[in-house]
Amino acid sequence: MREMEMIIKRRDFLKKCTSIGMGGLLLSNRTLALNTATRPPNIILIMVDDLGWADIGSYGQKVVPTPNLDRMASKGVRFTNAYSGCSLCAPSRSVLMTGLHMGHTPLRINLGGGGASIRAEDVTVAQRLKSLGYATGGFGKWGLGDVGTAGIPEKHGFDLFFGYYNQFHAHFYFPNYLYRNSKRVPLKGNEEFSWTTSKRQMPPMGALTEINPDTGKRRQFSHDLILQEMLQFIRDQKDNPFFCYGPWTLPHGRFHILAEDPAWAMFKDKPWEEDVKVMAAMNVMIDRGVGQVRALLEKLGLADNTVIIFMSDNGAPRNLEGILDCSGPLRGSKGTLYEGGLRVPLLICWPNRIRPGAVSDLPVYSADIAPTLMELAGSTMEGGDGLSLAPTLLGRDGQREHKYLYWESAYDAKGKFGQAVRWGKWKAIRNPNKPLELYDLHKDQGETTDVAAAHSDVVRQIETFMQEAHEPPPPQIQPDMAPHQRWL
Repeated sequence: MREMEMIIKRRDFLKKCTSIGMGGLLLSNRTLALNTATRPPNIILIMVDDLGWADIGSYGQKVVPTPNLDRMASKGVRFTNAYSGCSLCAPSRSVLMTGLHMGHTPLRINLGGGGASIRAEDVTVAQRLKSLGYATGGFGKWGLGDVGTAGIPEKHGFDLFFGYYNQFHAHFYFPNYLYRNSKRVPLKGNEEFSWTTSKRQMPPMGALTEINPDTGKRRQFSHDLILQEMLQFIRDQKDNPFFCYGPWTLPHGRFHILAEDPAWAMFKDKPWEEDVKVMAAMNVMIDRGVGQVRALLEKLGLADNTVIIFMSDNGAPRNLEGILDCSGPLRGSKGTLYEGGLRVPLLICWPNRIRPGAVSDLPVYSADIAPTLMELAGSTMEGGDGLSLAPTLLGRDGQREHKYLYWESAYDAKGKFGQAVRWGKWKAIRNPNKPLELYDLHKDQGETTDVAAAHSDVVRQIETFMQEAHEPPPPQIQPDMAPHQRWL
């Protein structure tokens, strides 16, 4: 019944979009927002790919300097109990964009070439903000629908999207092309990275010179291009309220980087494996990019009226104990339902509106981002699983709290999935075909001791939560062609 009600709400939303246009939808809310003394805040949402909970300084990183992110933490709110929507890329993005947790969100697989997509009737936060008069742009890795599917970003609220549509394509930092609104933008000089049926050998992990010594051509690093497009969007929309979504691909592998990048110079002589050195350099590049965004806002006079959100799409693929310690004390990694796979950094700042240097231990997750942005934009969001964090951000009373947080693992090829619940201090995990595990996070943040046998009453209650939170997903359709061919 709940699933049918949510489908009807989404269909009603889209029917209104069709009949009166996105710009006319929720007119009263738009009027309220646009007629305030200052225009609605600009919104910049940066979600990086595979950054661990402890990969930045304000969360405990000691080896990789992240001064811009640390400054952002000192200027806003740092959430210590923030979680992704899923522990793998595509489903996590589905939760973020729709505000529906993994028991309800439309896309729940992360298989093959990432060709599956959200549906035409699924409504994203970009569509909602566009209905309030926001210009909308996305820059990086979409992962919710390949070119030619119903899930492309232009059909889900984005005026402009530049980057990768297919998440498998996004593994390559020197691709032959990127997309701008479903049209290929060729990147000359990157021919050696062409993935073809001949399975040509890729260059080894590590740093590559900008000029290819074999061809004399200039290689083009995708993140640099994506960041420049994002900065240009901000310049172009400086006189309008804008929503700028930056799903950056760093620090996800495949681990290639330009040898001339200053970030590489910081780690190239470390006694580490090449991919670890590249990962560390990429984290510096993330921090540098955040600094460039903030500097541009200052230059344009937009800083005081811009909300910036920074987070990761899931946990780190490896903790790298004794080197980077990406997950700190947390157990597990990307792809698991343990804290190391789900807990992520979350920083939110808005100068002169959000109290600087605040720290919140409120358990939150990426399903909360969409309703939060809608409230900050002067509207509300109905029909999702998230709660607005605006009271916490703005220092107001009345912050609602989740009864529990719910996750599922990405579905495997046979449709199997795991489940996890955080209920107060309790964290429960049920992996496929295994007994439910229970941990007391207040005493055991590292999830080292399963206490399920001693708390059968808690186990029974959480099993009830797991049952009520899960609804069968819509068909998780993969493309007919081989996964690696769809984006060629």
